[in-house]
Amino acid sequence: MSNLKENNPDCTTCVAHGHSFFNILDKEGLSELALHKTCVTYKRGQFIFNENGFPHALYCLNRGKVKLCTIGVDGKEQILRLVKTGDILGYRALISNERYHCSAVAIEDSSICVVDRNYFLEATRKHPQLLFEVVRIISRDLKTAEEHIVSLSQRNVRERMAEALLFFKATFGFLPDGQTLNVTFSREEIADYVGTSTESAIRLLSEFNQDKIIELDGKKIKITNLPKLLKTANTND
Repeated sequence: MSNLKENNPDCTTCVAHGHSFFNILDKEGLSELALHKTCVTYKRGQFIFNENGFPHALYCLNRGKVKLCTIGVDGKEQILRLVKTGDILGYRALISNERYHCSAVAIEDSSICVVDRNYFLEATRKHPQLLFEVVRIISRDLKTAEEHIVSLSQRNVRERMAEALLFFKATFGFLPDGQTLNVTFSREEIADYVGTSTESAIRLLSEFNQDKIIELDGKKIKITNLPKLLKTANTND
């Protein structure tokens, strides 16, 4: 399946600009950025880049949702990180000039700005604050990864499922009803993030539904009792 190129969104009026990596650039800087990017549409399930591939560009998520994942020695997928509007992808491989350590896959139809590699590297030299922002993002992602590793090793699977639902809420928020998660995952994808089997994930979600912590409507998940979900996750957040 080929990707569709879109008309490049104006960086100065982009809906993602307010919480984008590039929001520190002035109008002149944004105009220069626009000359070195192309906007491409990816359908759900399409790969933006592949694990062990060579980096050729920086990717900025203009619209949609993306997962970063890797395949373990057992052939099972492990979701490492979730990407929301305004986030960038592929920056670590560009900075270190190494192969991608994971794959990026659209989890819903997504629009992504593909930024020229050489421009991005030159921009980080020209605008030191951009490089500082990369360091900040890497530090944030490392913290999230460390917390997830601790969760996998120290929390039971029921706590991890509750924690995953809270993480989905914190990352993507709710639909206008204020309860339904603004993201849909397959049961297998949820299991991959929690670090359990698909059968276990299905059972736990059913239990949460029976306990009136959540309501299930196909792939849609509504959090109906947030305090109880927090308690189940064994967190004070």
